[in-house]
Amino acid sequence: MPHAKPDPALSATVRRLREERGVTREALAVKAGVTAGALARIELAQASPSWDTFTRIAGSLGLSISQLAGAIEAAE
Repeated sequence: MPHAKPDPALSATVRRLREERGVTREALAVKAGVTAGALARIELAQASPSWDTFTRIAGSLGLSISQLAGAIEAAE
């Protein structure tokens, strides 16, 4: 099964929200249960997160899935 093409709006939104909260990439990665390298690839639009990772990132940013999705949609 091919992997989904990374979404630049998702990448930019995750990074923007993380920076607005003053959270380091490493701290968010730990909280979301992913490596800092994996989070970096997501933020740089080099990889797409799995659904599980997406939901954990949303929660780690203090957002519901729908709130994160809405922020991504607004950025497109």
